[in-house]
Amino acid sequence: MSITLTTWSLEQTSPADLTPAAGTLGDGIRIERAEVPSPEFSRFLYASVGQDIHWTDRLALSYEEWTKYLARPGVETWVAYDRGTPAGYVELDPQDDGVVEIMYFGLLPAFRGRRIGGHLLSVGTARAWDLADRWPDREPTRRVWVHTCSQDGPTAMDNYQRRGFRVFRTETEEKAEGPTPGPWPGA
Repeated sequence: MSITLTTWSLEQTSPADLTPAAGTLGDGIRIERAEVPSPEFSRFLYASVGQDIHWTDRLALSYEEWTKYLARPGVETWVAYDRGTPAGYVELDPQDDGVVEIMYFGLLPAFRGRRIGGHLLSVGTARAWDLADRWPDREPTRRVWVHTCSQDGPTAMDNYQRRGFRVFRTETEEKAEGPTPGPWPGA
């Protein structure tokens, strides 16, 4: 079975483009960097956030492929926690020429609609802009970009635009539905 999928690419070209979420995080909510690369944790976040919005591109990755990706200098995972429970994440993927992609961003279904996403995206975007401060061999960030699609949550596009991202490309394609998330063999 296939679906029509629209993908929007959005960008910021200056740290001044970022409009942080208003207000403060609720009690018990914190956002911190997962500094120890963990394929198990990253796959848990990916599968848990993406299960109902059909994230499938990484489901076939082996443990070794996850390990290799996470070990790349500058790849960072920032996690939102609600009283110690993972609520969502943003993954930063450094690219050439001072470009950082927000590769994945989202909340687990139980944490959506609680105003966590705007704060998580604000922190993740700010950390994309100052990535070179933590990775000295990296040139300063000059562009942060992200993509979202018609399968993402109904507030995704609005959240990106409220944070100051601007659409620079729109693509539409027919796509086959992918597999259901689950652990990799041997997990």
